[in-house]
Amino acid sequence: MKPLSALRGIAMAAILATASLLSPVASAQTAYEAPLPADINTNPDLCANLPCKEVLPGADSFSERKGKPTYVEAYRNEGGQKSLAGYVFLSTDIVDIPAYSGKPVITLIGMDTKGIITGTKILRHSEPILLLGIPESVLTKFVNQYLGKFVGDKIEIGKSREGEGVIGLDAITGATVTVIAQNQVIMRSGVAIARQVGILKVEPKPAIKFSAVDEKLSWEQLVKEGSVRRLTVKPEQLGMPRGPQPYVDMYYGYLNTPTVGRSILGDNGYRSLMSSLKPHENAIFIVSNGTDSFKGSGFVRGGIYDRVQVGQDMDAYTFRDLDYLNLWGVKAEGAPSYKESAIFIIRDAGFSAAYPWNLVFLANKLDRETGHRDFVSFSDEYWVLDRYMEGGRPKVVKPDAPWVKVWKSRVLEIVLFSALLIAVAVVYANRDALTRRSTRKNKWPVNAFKYTFWVISIGFVGFGLLAQPSITQVLTWFHSLLFQWQWELFLTDPFIFLFWIFIILTTFVWGRGLFCGWMCPFGSLSELIYKVAGAIGLKRFQFALPMKWHNRLKWVKYAVFFGLLAVSVFSMGLAEMLAEVEPFKTTFLVGMFNRAWPYTLFVAVLLGLSIFIERPFCKYLCPLGASLAMPSTFRWFGLKRKQECNSCKACAVGCGSLAIDEHGRIDHRECMHCLDCMVLYTDEHACPPLAQERKRRTKAGLPLTPIGADGYYIPIKPMPAAPRT
Repeated sequence: MKPLSALRGIAMAAILATASLLSPVASAQTAYEAPLPADINTNPDLCANLPCKEVLPGADSFSERKGKPTYVEAYRNEGGQKSLAGYVFLSTDIVDIPAYSGKPVITLIGMDTKGIITGTKILRHSEPILLLGIPESVLTKFVNQYLGKFVGDKIEIGKSREGEGVIGLDAITGATVTVIAQNQVIMRSGVAIARQVGILKVEPKPAIKFSAVDEKLSWEQLVKEGSVRRLTVKPEQLGMPRGPQPYVDMYYGYLNTPTVGRSILGDNGYRSLMSSLKPHENAIFIVSNGTDSFKGSGFVRGGIYDRVQVGQDMDAYTFRDLDYLNLWGVKAEGAPSYKESAIFIIRDAGFSAAYPWNLVFLANKLDRETGHRDFVSFSDEYWVLDRYMEGGRPKVVKPDAPWVKVWKSRVLEIVLFSALLIAVAVVYANRDALTRRSTRKNKWPVNAFKYTFWVISIGFVGFGLLAQPSITQVLTWFHSLLFQWQWELFLTDPFIFLFWIFIILTTFVWGRGLFCGWMCPFGSLSELIYKVAGAIGLKRFQFALPMKWHNRLKWVKYAVFFGLLAVSVFSMGLAEMLAEVEPFKTTFLVGMFNRAWPYTLFVAVLLGLSIFIERPFCKYLCPLGASLAMPSTFRWFGLKRKQECNSCKACAVGCGSLAIDEHGRIDHRECMHCLDCMVLYTDEHACPPLAQERKRRTKAGLPLTPIGADGYYIPIKPMPAAPRT
């Protein structure tokens, strides 16, 4: 009855955890994937359906959207007089900075007339850790730190540095990437609006001065040197079915540069354009193909081209009908055919082509899971080449991307973690030397390393770095390969990124057992509990499932994996919720006692079973293990076998993974690489074929030669007698 009781315990705990997960999500009001008005980014009356009064207390009326990027003015009545109280703006109207999930945290922000942040409200996020692990209230507490802060201050995550004028904010443990991204969202949005309304003064940039270089280039030369750049948006990037043609495929460039202007427009066209521009005005050209238009279908005379704009620093430059000129043709040799074209004039004196700028394409992306359309932007940076500017390009210090900040802030830990991964791989690569020094009665040459790596994996990797790989990362990779690959999404957690490099390489070299058996934090914790329990006198209560049951139950983890994969196709959010079948988040990321009792019970049952059964979760439920087991079939190197292993059961009896079948074959999809069988492989007292040969040679008075790579004594070959002289 023990195997059946154990199975019932695992199943009941999984059901309880899943039920407890779904019920709070269904009932509680959270911002996770919260439905928002379909016209949230276009409705002139921003505050009609959004809680603007919450982020700007005391305001009782609001204007319609104005400016670019857009904001609304907030008013309060004082003695019958309406006075300006401040400004309210939506983060996605200004910036499109993805958080850990790859989607932005949509935030409503209030600011008074002095540039002081008066309120923040998270309207919608897609961060799974804030749904299933860290309470959403923690994110609310984090953004409330901005209240009373001036948008022009230098605010960073971490400790304050008074000498550098840096104001520090407390981060959220386990959600570092989310808070770094949110800091950029709030501060960059605030600065953009403060500049636009005159709270922050914009320092004028020096205008570009061109060098004497003036030549005509072919289209290929312009593209190759970067004077003509390309911005392509594919249908799948907007939530549409993958198609043979891009949604838009734009080539663009800066026409004021003499070489570029003359090459694209010809001498007469370039002179005509330059003569029509005022000294501070700048012209760009766009030619495009694709299934849709970069101009947009809703443009009307007097209106704005709402699909393209130019961005520089925190400023956005949009184009009206008077800023548009026809591009009658491209004169550069070898220019491609195109469906539509335009010349746009940037008339704002604050723009300087001497500094980098971005062409931005704006669109709505369909979220397949919710049917909601999100406002997204795609951009490409342009910078006039050094050789075309008098004195060369000015020095520009660009802010680091969120993932770069994370890597820089944790250099020491990254170095130590990398060294650990390399050490594990090197030790395992030399396993033959270790197993030869070990015997069935003394496995410490192997176990000393293995147990040490377990402890480091649990303490340093799991509880310290929170670097527990998960099936959710596999699902994310799967969807990224199908729809849109973003390196930034995977680089945001340096330890998980490095861990997966290690996992992928070692899985194809040796199989999944090196990660699962030596370095997985939860797997190490589970087996360490089993080993300690046996050492303190509970060994008589420990047991393994009969092979008949094991061979049936080991397929459960594959069903869990494929079930999650199938669900993720329809709803990644639901798949992330169901991935709570993994106890990793509760154990390491959030903490067993910081979650609702069913989660704690689920982990407690699994770890409790680990006292009596070796790695029950790893063997029967782990979807991550299942996903790694399949490529293990194609490993380059496996564990060694002898001919007698087909009938000998010595290794199978001691295999804690139950990975050796009745024919002596090792199933590397189930093997945890404990190396016990490899210790026996060269143990002349424990391996039956070796022991038999040892006894035979000893009885015959023959020498015991070294054991060769094939696991047998090196044969004794009699030498022919020397001829007598």
